[in-house]
Amino acid sequence: MPEAYERHLVPVFFRPFAADLAARAAALQPLTVLELAAGTGALTSALLTAVPTASVVATDLNEAMVTAGSARESRADWRQADAQELPFEDGSFDLVLCQFGVMFFPDRAAAYSEVGRVLAPQGRFLFNSWGPLASHGFGAAFQEALEQSMPEGAPSFLKDVPHGYTDPAVVAADLAIAGLALATTVEITLDGVAESASSVATGFLTGTPVSAAMEARQDAGTIRASVTQKMTALLGTGAVTAPMTATVYTAHHQV
Repeated sequence: MPEAYERHLVPVFFRPFAADLAARAAALQPLTVLELAAGTGALTSALLTAVPTASVVATDLNEAMVTAGSARESRADWRQADAQELPFEDGSFDLVLCQFGVMFFPDRAAAYSEVGRVLAPQGRFLFNSWGPLASHGFGAAFQEALEQSMPEGAPSFLKDVPHGYTDPAVVAADLAIAGLALATTVEITLDGVAESASSVATGFLTGTPVSAAMEARQDAGTIRASVTQKMTALLGTGAVTAPMTATVYTAHHQV
């Protein structure tokens, strides 16, 4: 999964938003940074380029992602870690960063409590999450193609998880439970550019948990071909561009 994720999804989905989040982080002039759900290091690299003097610890729950990320970006200190049980001392970081990871935390209040614990008194928690699936041109096209190819019941992973945490009021309430206050909320839309619709389809089918649903089916090859064909029909041939919307949040300790 890390290889497919890095090859097909990171350049299209994550690098544009990594540049945005890294610029916002740089404006805070952090010295010690903890990154959660770092994946293969798209944000890690952007951050270290934007703030080369910062000390960055990059973490992910998935050990394979940590292995891949540490090979890509050696300037950071990579650790396998559960965001709900962080292995760091209280008040260790003046900035905690997370790009498109909070949606995957099983207990967000617990994870946010850990963020508050390791965050310095005047520190900031900077993170983003995807908007509704309809606001992500590639994701919406993939889900439509998947549902057409699996009319008996397509996996709803994209709708339920990556695009299932879209209400700032819910985010603010989760943060408040953990003793954090939401300071800013900014919705942004950036364009993703992919080499082809086929590449994006491959990324979704092999670089996300949708791959598990495919592996269990004898007709997986037929479904993959159908999804690829339908995504190409929806997005076009050759290089393709689509808008992607996300919300950027900044939080801090409650006063």
